[in-house]
This record gives sequence, C-alpha cells and structure tokens, in this order.
Amino acid sequence: MSVAIVEGPAILVGYAYRLDLEAETPLFPEIADIIAQVRIKPSATDILATLRTDDETLTRQSDCLLSLTIPAPYTANLEPGSVVLDMVRVDVSPTLPLGFLLEIPVMLPVTRGLL
Repeated sequence: MSVAIVEGPAILVGYAYRLDLEAETPLFPEIADIIAQVRIKPSATDILATLRTDDETLTRQSDCLLSLTIPAPYTANLEPGSVVLDMVRVDVSPTLPLGFLLEIPVMLPVTRGLL
C-alpha cells in the first residue's frame, strides 16, 4: 500500500466542511453506493459522523471525482486535533473498501458562536 500526503483544508469546528476527492482510476461509478464513517482514530469505537451517497454528504461528480460534505451540526461536536475516514462501496457483495484513508486536521476557528 502506498502512502501519499496531500495538503488540504482543515475542518473548522462548527462550520460545514467540503472536500473534493479526485482519483486517478474510476473509483466512483454512477451506480456506486458509498458510505464513510468519521472517527477520531481508526481504532475508535465511536462514530462521529456517517457520510453517504444516498443523503448527499457524499456526492458523485464523475467516475473519478467525489464531493465530501460534513454538515456543521457534525463538526460542532468535534474537538481540535484530527479525524480519520475511509470509504466503502456497499452496492457490491462483499462490500468493497476503496483503498484510501483520510486524516483531516480539525481546528477551532477564531470567529465562532455567531448563531
């Protein structure tokens, strides 16, 4: 398994988070039903958020492009540090891990408590 570190935006506690994921191979076919669980670390039992294609927190843009959204109510419960997630296709049997793990930094924003 190869490892690549790519810099991207951090999650700001209390704000919606969006990230576009672009793959070199067609990981996100039109028929794909994908689920991602957000946890504090891979071994954690608590699920902080569940993202899905059927609720549009995971949105397929093309066979190689997927948009990931973590709504503000989920990020409001995060602590500064980082979270991890991976993705699994559940429309196939057996379920198919997509072969990557994201670690996303979580930061406390300076401007907060506006609502």
